[in-house]
Amino acid sequence: MKTLLILAANPRDTTPLRLDEEVREIDGVLRRAQRRDDFEIKQQWAVRSRDVQAAMLDFNPHIVHFSGHGEGVQGLAFEDGKGKVHLVNADALAGLFKLFAKQVECLILNACYSEVQAEAIAQHINGRLL
Repeated sequence: MKTLLILAANPRDTTPLRLDEEVREIDGVLRRAQRRDDFEIKQQWAVRSRDVQAAMLDFNPHIVHFSGHGEGVQGLAFEDGKGKVHLVNADALAGLFKLFAKQVECLILNACYSEVQAEAIAQHINGRLL
């Protein structure tokens, strides 16, 4: 069975996103898929940067889907301890995913201006950048 880990972050001081609708759509598509029993979905909401590594260790996902905001070179927007923006840059994310390179088969970044992070992480995840 393949585990899909959805990481969602929409800090209070950012534009509201409809992350719940996105997750509902993903769940609905998987439920209707012929091989639906081959996948399980795990979710982490209001994700802080330190939560990502813990979730990776807890769930051992094969697929990771991040939904949230991106700020280009400055990084992806996670939450801090007060629910405000904490940007995590490409080098930090690439270093984290390098630790899980043998485990993660696919990473999806659904965030504006996240190409820098995607390119850095793609160096460690088998596959290609779309």
